Amino acid sequence: MEEVVQLGKGVSFSRMFEALRYDGPGDKIKLPPSSFKELSDEGALDKGPMYFRLSKVRDTVPGATMEQDTEEATCSGVLEFTAREGSAELPPHVWNNLFRSDTPDVPLIEVKYVSLPKGTYAKLKPEGAGFSDLPNHRAVLETALRNHATLSENDIVVVNYGLLQYKLKVLELKPASSVSVLETDVEVDIEGSDSVLDNEENQHVLVPLAIGKVESSVVEEGKFRYYKFSVEESVSEKVASGRANIEVKIDTDASGGDTDIYVSRHPLVFPTQHRHEWSSHEMGSKVLILKPRDSSLVSGVYSIGVYGFKGTSKYQISVAIKDVNSQRIGEHASATGSVDADSVDADSVLCRNCKRHIASRSAHLHEAYCMRHNVACPHDGCGVVLRKEEAADHVHCNKCGRAFQQREMEKHMKVFHEPRQCPCGVVLEKEDMVQHQSSTCPLRLIVCQFCGDTVHAGGEPVDARDRLRNMCEHESICGSRTAPCDSCGRSVMLKEMDIHHIAVHQKS
Repeated sequence: MEEVVQLGKGVSFSRMFEALRYDGPGDKIKLPPSSFKELSDEGALDKGPMYFRLSKVRDTVPGATMEQDTEEATCSGVLEFTAREGSAELPPHVWNNLFRSDTPDVPLIEVKYVSLPKGTYAKLKPEGAGFSDLPNHRAVLETALRNHATLSENDIVVVNYGLLQYKLKVLELKPASSVSVLETDVEVDIEGSDSVLDNEENQHVLVPLAIGKVESSVVEEGKFRYYKFSVEESVSEKVASGRANIEVKIDTDASGGDTDIYVSRHPLVFPTQHRHEWSSHEMGSKVLILKPRDSSLVSGVYSIGVYGFKGTSKYQISVAIKDVNSQRIGEHASATGSVDADSVDADSVLCRNCKRHIASRSAHLHEAYCMRHNVACPHDGCGVVLRKEEAADHVHCNKCGRAFQQREMEKHMKVFHEPRQCPCGVVLEKEDMVQHQSSTCPLRLIVCQFCGDTVHAGGEPVDARDRLRNMCEHESICGSRTAPCDSCGRSVMLKEMDIHHIAVHQKS
């Protein structure tokens, strides 16, 4: 590491410790109580936040010369002085940056007190593709850096987004190769990744998909391939009025593989089996029509997740805006000899088998043919009329009552009725899991209305008033912070600011 840090400023502290690992965020280490006394005697506590330069000791043979690896070094802050004597506890960020190649049996490090300048500029580069696809990815990075006291060039910073993890390398810092990021404004540049999309099958990457264009790819069983497309404002008006539909079409070959489609609208970037807005589980090729629940939220960016349900599947995927035909989806022409329900008259009778109104002049002929060739499904609430040779292939789920072909039942039971465990520990079936992860799961991601960060929602608020406001636990706690009122200067809780303005400052 380039030696540009300002050493000690009158504080002399350099000790060798055995490195131990502990789970925690950020870059703050734990030192033994004796270090606190030494630093206090040196006057380090009066100089503000304490920073340390950590370097790996390469040669650990007794009596031999100890060479310090200047390439594998980093800086950190200090969390507390509770480590056992002779050891220093490192969080994953510090440990991974210090021991990048291998970890010795007895990892020894040198911890040296340093004084770091406040950072003014940082350039980072994602190691893989996909980070720039996150909504407000700069805010996500800023949230991750709040747990850090320092940054050093060549460090790898890990950014968590829900269950996803992204790694960014620190390329350049100003005014030094190691800086403090506490109580300072740092200008951040994020360079584009060198990763090629075709080599990112194991990562969460959104491949751009133009409307009307066809993309071909392959997905393996148990994995996702993700795409994104945009709906412009001009098109959204037609979709919102019902004059057009957004259709996602996937054509698969007959190789024995099978896929599922999951679609979401941003800010939900990567739809899964349990976090999505639309889905299709039909076997083989399929068309999924997207009908936004809110007509005012049609335009924007959408994500498509193609999931390999069975085997390795080759497919072609496309998105199109289709005008709605006068004939409704699923509507078929009337059978010959039958009478539409809207045109039933006195000169018609009801067939005892298919329950259709038939013209009287052909009723006997129709009924004889119908009894010989057709059968009505006896399942309560179904009543669909089938050809007798097709009846054996028509089955109903004994849990939800939905009708399927026999070959589709195994997939239906696996997708919809096989219990799944949420990362929070709850075990539910698919439809209940979708509802749980979108509304009640404490690990679901939300954009806090007070801090603007993308965070885990948490459970229900303790305060009943916050529950009535539909706040989550995080928003209840975050909104309890105070800020001065713009009008009167009084300190008011953020979540009470609107009520304060109405009750105190609104003119009647």
